[in-house]
Amino acid sequence: MTKQKVSYFFNPDVGNFHYGTGHPMKPHRLSVIHSLILNYGLHKHMQIYRPYKASAHDMCRFHSDEYIDFLQKVTPQNIQAFTKHLSHYNVGDDCPVFYGLFDFCSMYTGASLEGAMKLNNHDCDIAINWSGGLHHAKKFEASGFCYVNDIVIGILELLKYHPRVLYIDIDVHHGDGVQEAFYLTDRVMTVSFHKYGNYFFPGTGDMYEIGAESGRYYSVNVPLKEGIDDGSYWQVFKPVISAVMEFYQPTAIVLQCGADSLANDRLGCFSLSTKGHGECVKFVKNLNVPTLVVGGGGYTLRNVARCWTYETSLLVDEQISNELPFTEYLEFFAPDFTLHPEVVTRQENANSKQYLEAITKYTYDNLKMCQHSPSVQMHDVPGPAISEDEKMKEEEDPDVRISQDLEDKMVEAKNEFYDGDKDNDKDDSKT
Repeated sequence: MTKQKVSYFFNPDVGNFHYGTGHPMKPHRLSVIHSLILNYGLHKHMQIYRPYKASAHDMCRFHSDEYIDFLQKVTPQNIQAFTKHLSHYNVGDDCPVFYGLFDFCSMYTGASLEGAMKLNNHDCDIAINWSGGLHHAKKFEASGFCYVNDIVIGILELLKYHPRVLYIDIDVHHGDGVQEAFYLTDRVMTVSFHKYGNYFFPGTGDMYEIGAESGRYYSVNVPLKEGIDDGSYWQVFKPVISAVMEFYQPTAIVLQCGADSLANDRLGCFSLSTKGHGECVKFVKNLNVPTLVVGGGGYTLRNVARCWTYETSLLVDEQISNELPFTEYLEFFAPDFTLHPEVVTRQENANSKQYLEAITKYTYDNLKMCQHSPSVQMHDVPGPAISEDEKMKEEEDPDVRISQDLEDKMVEAKNEFYDGDKDNDKDDSKT
């Protein structure tokens, strides 16, 4: 099998935003992940891009003009002038106004949008944007730490070239914003595995939410109870996704890898290990369908960093050691300094085998109602969201041998050189 070509999108500034003291969402985790990826040498196996920054116009492909206008204008300084708008747009405690809010949205949304474009143009097979995956944002309002729904905007871009897009969500919270956006269409199937019940946020995602009108049977929900472990998760994930692939036959996939489904997450209540979570990513990768991989939730910083670094290694097909490399953030990973710490959880697994089998059967029976993949009428394809000149190309500097733009795109060949102690041309042991 030929190696899949992976593009990775990272803006060095995206980890510098701060939601506020005590807020569980920490964009800083993105800097920690990037540092681990570099120190493991994973960047050598991907094309690295400084992503395009999404404009208000790009965001309005899904969100309302008034809402995006509000996000552009509001700041911690002038927030008093917007008092009546705050509750209207659900901005406040969960979704605070912080310095650089619109800039932050621009960065993570632009990366998902550009990832979708690269997939459309066959520039890569897998596009990774760990800063994206903010699946709760709605058309008219913020929700659950999410302001702009980069996933919906990425999917809309994919739909220009792909008749059917599959969205898979393994965050502990239901992917309600994405489901709502595509609830009435058969062009996108949304599949969410999440905790449901006991007033757990956002309170949606019952297995009886199956879509409506043309989208009936194209929303798939797998409501789970607390404490689910690798084995039980795997018992539902594999058969459900296999059935979805059989009946829906998507030509592109968006995978949201929320890491709050890991054991001991600050806001989650599942008991997955990094390996168990990664197993889902590996399974989707092996489907060999163009895939946009995005982040999402994850509120115990060291575990999110471990998880997404490990998943990056799976996506580029490189084995990495369990011992973490030295980085400026190493003390975050005390006391064990390993990639796969032992899962110690005090949470009972409340998901019985019978319960999981019942959900799987219900889902399978619904998928059979789809009969076959829906047809799509011929239509004119709109142009790409980002034109070449709009993506500000760096002026070629005659004094620089390789421009930043070119360097970002370079992927080191497998046989380029050894790394570390073996950095020589022949094996000394044979002499």
